[in-house]
Amino acid sequence: FSLSNKTSQILSLCFVGLSPDDLNFSTNSAFFFIVFYNNSKLYLYYNLIKSSIKNIQFMKKNSFTYDELINCANGQLFGPGNAKLPLPPMLMFDRITEINDGNGAFKKGSLKAELDIKKDLWFFDCHFKEDPVMPGCLGLDAMWQLVGFYLGWLGNPGKGRALGVSTVKFTGEVLQNIKKVRYEIDMKKIMAPGGTTVGLANGLVFADDKKIYSAENLKVGLFK
Repeated sequence: FSLSNKTSQILSLCFVGLSPDDLNFSTNSAFFFIVFYNNSKLYLYYNLIKSSIKNIQFMKKNSFTYDELINCANGQLFGPGNAKLPLPPMLMFDRITEINDGNGAFKKGSLKAELDIKKDLWFFDCHFKEDPVMPGCLGLDAMWQLVGFYLGWLGNPGKGRALGVSTVKFTGEVLQNIKKVRYEIDMKKIMAPGGTTVGLANGLVFADDKKIYSAENLKVGLFK
């Protein structure tokens, strides 16, 4: 029997022995129950679709606040098992001011992010005593973080890992008198060998608009 036939049989058994008035009331009740049940399912599907669209739209935003970056670090942006940013103090920017998938120097996408420099930032106390300077490796890590974020933002699955860099040059430094550090990333290539997503990019770091670091072929992978 089809599902509709089985349902009809069950309803028929339920209505046996009822008076005409009771039968009419029960029939109307059953009808409204079926309508309500089906509408409830439709409403549930609508909410699921609406939620999915909202998540996709959020992921494809073109800028992200500090709180949104923290959500990403907690796994609430790209979903379980996918790309995350590190939590503070290793999160090396306060906001992503611009992220796009069709522009940049290589027309493969680009990002811009900023870090506000405060005299009480954790690394100034230990690097170095009485000679505070931001470690250059943290600026490099920030660029890796941004490349990994970009791959997740595109919707690629997997956990992010830095894989290397071809060339890094330091021509300046971040001291306590600097107000803001700016990062600029130009995506060069995105590959997916064997289901693993790998991104290549060039990056620049600026201290109050003065270029101080440059990196070529920053390489980050997302691994399922």
